[in-house]
Amino acid sequence: MGRTLQNTMVNLALENACDEAMYQIGLDMEELEDMEEDAGLGNGGLGRLAACFLDSMASLGMAAYGYGIRYEFGIFNQKIASGWQVEEADDWLRYGNPWEKARPEYMRPVHFYGKTEHHPDGVKWVDTQVVLALPYDTPVPGYRNNYVNTMRLWSAKAPCEFNLKDFNIGGYIQAVLDRNLAENISRVLYPNDNFFEGKELRLKQEYFVVSATLQDIIRRFKVSKFGSREIARTDFSKLPDKVAIQLNDTHPSMAIPELMRVLVDIEKLSWDNAWDICVRTCAYTNHTVLPEALERWPVDLFAHLLPRHLEIIYEINRRHLEVIAAKFPGDHDRLRRMSLIEEGGQKRINMAHLCIVGSHAVNGVAQIHSDILKATVFKDFYEMEPHKFQNKTNGITPRRWLVMCNPGLAEVIAERIGEDFIRDLSQLKVLRKYVNDEAFIRDVAKVKQLICQSEINILPYKVHATTQQLFSNCQPLKVFVPVPSISKEPNKHWTPRTVMIGGKAAPGYHTAKMIIRLITAIGDVVNNDPVIGDRLKVIFLENYRVTLAEKVIPAADLSEQISTAGTEASGTGNMKFMLNGALTIGTMDGANVEMAEEAGEDNLFIFGMRVDDVEALDKKGYHAAEYYNHLPELKQAIDQIAGGFFSPKQPDLFKEIVNMLMHHDRFKVFADYEDYIKCQEKVNDLYKNPREWTKKVIYNIAGCGKFSSDRTIAQYAREIWGVEPTLEKLPNPDDNRGNNTAHQRFS
Repeated sequence: MGRTLQNTMVNLALENACDEAMYQIGLDMEELEDMEEDAGLGNGGLGRLAACFLDSMASLGMAAYGYGIRYEFGIFNQKIASGWQVEEADDWLRYGNPWEKARPEYMRPVHFYGKTEHHPDGVKWVDTQVVLALPYDTPVPGYRNNYVNTMRLWSAKAPCEFNLKDFNIGGYIQAVLDRNLAENISRVLYPNDNFFEGKELRLKQEYFVVSATLQDIIRRFKVSKFGSREIARTDFSKLPDKVAIQLNDTHPSMAIPELMRVLVDIEKLSWDNAWDICVRTCAYTNHTVLPEALERWPVDLFAHLLPRHLEIIYEINRRHLEVIAAKFPGDHDRLRRMSLIEEGGQKRINMAHLCIVGSHAVNGVAQIHSDILKATVFKDFYEMEPHKFQNKTNGITPRRWLVMCNPGLAEVIAERIGEDFIRDLSQLKVLRKYVNDEAFIRDVAKVKQLICQSEINILPYKVHATTQQLFSNCQPLKVFVPVPSISKEPNKHWTPRTVMIGGKAAPGYHTAKMIIRLITAIGDVVNNDPVIGDRLKVIFLENYRVTLAEKVIPAADLSEQISTAGTEASGTGNMKFMLNGALTIGTMDGANVEMAEEAGEDNLFIFGMRVDDVEALDKKGYHAAEYYNHLPELKQAIDQIAGGFFSPKQPDLFKEIVNMLMHHDRFKVFADYEDYIKCQEKVNDLYKNPREWTKKVIYNIAGCGKFSSDRTIAQYAREIWGVEPTLEKLPNPDDNRGNNTAHQRFS
């Protein structure tokens, strides 16, 4: 979520008034803003996307809750010590959180372990261990429309206090241990959403948030109104008309068996009725095609932790396989491929399959990603139910990622086209008529220059360019570091660059940590080389997070989006850079494809293989040595890394990275290298012509309209949830004429 204060002031149109009030009492608003901790409740792109979606739902007047876990310790704080990543606890709640309000009246019990008992009147889940879910609410205001939604985060609490008797007999030790085990569920955020770790605590976290959330949803449903009449407490046929549950990847996939358990075991609906309600209520968004990120939980762990849910999943699977067998008689291999239960070796539950079967809509997050899902990962499911599959290209909120972090650029745009673009980003296309306007070109270039000067205090070198490195997918070293070339041709005119790389490696992810160490080692050599001088600097951005991104992204000139084609689902960092006037050098992958369509491919620097090329290379066979032996500059760079040029005191330090690149690189880094270097030469040439560079910047900004999360959410609303967004502004709460209406809407 990042910080809340400035974002709230922007959305409530209070920023100028608050600045003036602080000034009048001799205080500085920026100093106050810097005191706020980032709410590090997500561990990467998925969490930031959810935050943008919450902003857009409120700004589009949609009644929505964002549910999650209130982690006591968020994503870790990263320190770089002697070039290595060191993790420190992100104790973001140590001084409390002024934005949240505890709601103990809505506390809910969540059950684990135990056993099931089958009776004539139904199934009972008994002998369970109970953990209480205590909700904390944070307001999410819409942009200047008087709508406020809620982010509800659950904190795990032990069900009872230990008493004095326990203390006197010494049993208090066990009581404390039991309490800690219960409350560990919301203690620490797992710092990796790109690799699946089949650990019991992680499954506990996933079920904890799902169970508490569904109880909360059903509680509100039972007291809600439908039209002018109250719904009968047992009329769950209306649930899909009142409730839409969007599963953000497979992490909340337990919502499907949990909703079935509630409807069948507790509310006593028939299986068929319950299943119809479940499917019409739930929808699933997939965010990755990488197999290591798709959750597959061991059946044994389920049997131990959630025995009733395992029974329900088996029943879902039995009925699912019957449908497949009827539609594709005799195709036993298809049955195996589409089963929710993977039988090979240790039995596992494929949670992505569960999500598809239990949802009425399935979507990818960029057109190329959605097409790949239908053609490969979920091909069998698409063939059976093509009507389920959709695309919803991701977006970013222009409030935080332009108005708030780059007010100078927002003002320059507003001077030409007015302020309505903040709520309707498609209006940016009007800027195309200013692409040859000398005054506008000058104003845009000046904003970038002023940002670079204002942010110089956060970095040791002026920002010329920034890169994003895909640590999560472990695609190393596609970074422009022409060290051998500069050394060989010291008198050549080299366009000065500062290459900046930021990212956190999960504590247990050794390869990603080694990549960070390699980057810092290269920086140590390059930044102190007298021949290279000020023509090249390499900086690793320590503790990259939302607040740092808000400073770096507006100052960047070049955005590197360099995933191997077919591996990045969408990306949203690419959109943030584009909106803030950075040109993109990237592959035709994820949302880059649509960015090129919107801005014009000539206005991006596109290089490398396309998806078809990658598939052809897979069939032919990728051999890194062919590229290594064919490209002298690449060979020299790799030999320097392998030979200890960047680690003279530990010559073998990076040999395992080189070994991976040479023998085990499924991302085929070397295959794109030559084209990447040629494309970077085009970047150099264009950067020497500031006017032409800025014209391409304007084309990119003008093409950003599609990449608003408002557009994304409006499509979810109309095409999946059955809700119509609105730009209506509610009456001000202090307006007597509209006070009652506003109060009712907020309630």
